[in-house]
Amino acid sequence: MPDGPAGGASHPTIARAALLGLCPECGAPTLFDGPLKIADRCANCGNDRSGNNVGDGPAAFLTMIISAVVIALAMSLEFAVYPPFWVHVILWVPFTIAAVVGGLRFAKGLLFHAEVRRGAREGVLADDE
Repeated sequence: MPDGPAGGASHPTIARAALLGLCPECGAPTLFDGPLKIADRCANCGNDRSGNNVGDGPAAFLTMIISAVVIALAMSLEFAVYPPFWVHVILWVPFTIAAVVGGLRFAKGLLFHAEVRRGAREGVLADDE
């Protein structure tokens, strides 16, 4: 399957496009409309994105993974130097928020680009056709 947009122009990898929030059609950094919301249309090329919906699929898995990492790091710090509770709050609350938002942004971008490149659409039952 070709790895570039229409017209044969070079296109970044799915991971790079997801990380930078690039439009799958023109490559402009217009995929997101806010920290986690995928824009309905590309501000650069007008590409309609309403047919693709990644939903909140990555949220549960990502939250569990980040929770495990944060708990392991917090316990390691606790057993190594026994800091006061406020140190944990100052360290782990912002770290967790940044990791969840950044991770969800990347995961949503990754799934969106994978859907677009593979032409995935919502399923239809045979008797609904």
